Amino acid sequence: MMYDLIIIGGGPAGITAGIYAARKKLKTLLITKEWGGQIIEASDIQNWPGEKSISGINLMNKMVEHLKEYEIEMKEGKEAIDLEKKNNNFIVRDNDEEYETKTVIIATGKIPRALNIPGEEKFKGKGVSFCSTCDAPMFKDKEVAVIGGGNAGFDAALDLTKYAKKIYILEFLEETRGDSATKEKLEKTGRVEIYTNVAVKEIRGDKFVKSLIYENRDTGKDTETKIQGVFVVIGMMPKAGFAEGLVEFNEIGEIKVDRDNNTKTKGIFAAGDITDVKYEQIVIAASEGAKAALTVSDYLKTK
Repeated sequence: MMYDLIIIGGGPAGITAGIYAARKKLKTLLITKEWGGQIIEASDIQNWPGEKSISGINLMNKMVEHLKEYEIEMKEGKEAIDLEKKNNNFIVRDNDEEYETKTVIIATGKIPRALNIPGEEKFKGKGVSFCSTCDAPMFKDKEVAVIGGGNAGFDAALDLTKYAKKIYILEFLEETRGDSATKEKLEKTGRVEIYTNVAVKEIRGDKFVKSLIYENRDTGKDTETKIQGVFVVIGMMPKAGFAEGLVEFNEIGEIKVDRDNNTKTKGIFAAGDITDVKYEQIVIAASEGAKAALTVSDYLKTK
């Protein structure tokens, strides 16, 4: 069977691409290991148009329900493991089968790098967050820790200065790597303390986060700090190794695309957080998915 389009990924970009592809009457297959990606970690989303407040899981359920209103084939619980060019078409393989298609949209997103310490998994959505833009408003007048002293960590802390009463930035290295101008802004608030050369060891709490334990790497001494939130900002891991050789990656593993979502290989497109498009937001991922599907539709008219 030949598909017009295979979409790899079941987050906002992939789902929106699926909706637009179905509306364009493209014979489409969507492959996803799970629905949602990072969105399901958000306990309270307040920046999705039309929803003043909604949990990530509820928003994702609405998106999937919308997608399933259309005639689109889906392989749920499957993960793409290989992408190969075959003449002018492509072969996509999961763990069990292979599929042939005229075009591909890669929308696999990213996963945050985890600390892999006790308490991190337990308190996800209960004080542990990987997205300050999503969750900062939930920490109004609370004390929080940002793990990571790079630009992303500084940006997260800057988001939090609008809400939190105290912010601790904890950096594993001897010096922070974030922009000095942003660092000055943070220091001027009088509410930000930066600790370097420390290793975060454990997150504690009961129903929600209550404290964090970190080790001074010089002295080996442990310190427990009372906080109500932990933002882990130590980088993201893109998920598109299966496309190696067919797409171009930047230095952090994102797929390079042009303004129409084209990759370096004709017929392969990418959308959402997996790409090098600026800003990682649900609404932007969804719009990029729509744009990619519309570009596919135009491309197929010339194929």
